[in-house]
Amino acid sequence: MNPAINPEIFTFLKELQTNNNREWFDAQKPRYQTLYDEFKHFHAALMEKMKAHDQIEKGRVYRIYRDVRFSKDKTPYKGYLAFNFKRATHFLRGGYYFQLEPGNSFLAGGFFGPNAKDLLHIRNQISQYPDPMFEILNSDVFKNYFGELRGERLKTAPKGFEKDDEAIEVLRHKQFYVEHAFSDEEVLSAGFMDQLNEGFQNLRPFFDYMSEILTTDLNGEELM
Repeated sequence: MNPAINPEIFTFLKELQTNNNREWFDAQKPRYQTLYDEFKHFHAALMEKMKAHDQIEKGRVYRIYRDVRFSKDKTPYKGYLAFNFKRATHFLRGGYYFQLEPGNSFLAGGFFGPNAKDLLHIRNQISQYPDPMFEILNSDVFKNYFGELRGERLKTAPKGFEKDDEAIEVLRHKQFYVEHAFSDEEVLSAGFMDQLNEGFQNLRPFFDYMSEILTTDLNGEELM
């Protein structure tokens, strides 16, 4: 039987959001550690399910402590828990992410910070032959589950690309990712792990396409 999300995690996070200070947290540390360990167990069990349909190299459950060194927000703790999965090998690109937060739980995946070289390569590939990307973005599964491609975008055409390029709305992207939100009721349901696993599977056409164009040149030859 799949592990489920303990409703007490939501209770704890709601209390933390209104008591985000070290004194309160230190008093609740044993409670937090128990819930964090349960969340790690959920993550490990989901990873085994993920391995049935993708090559997962590793996963990470993020710590709740915030890095406040360069932030104006000096609250010491995040109001959520989160984890990720990384795909294996140079040829499989894209990362899976899940965030658990009362009223704001979601999965996400994609390319949040491609470097300048990769970004130019992605744009060149899509501009040369945009049909595969259009097919993914316009598919019923993508539109019904993710809605649209997300990410920071330029206000105009990137340097070296025409404003009337048929793929200009995609080419303006500096990030390429998607999200899907879950209600609290969904997250706490007995079948949520299967829901989350299925949601991550819905990312595969997008991930596989991006992996292909990032690892081949404009002639389709492998770069490595």
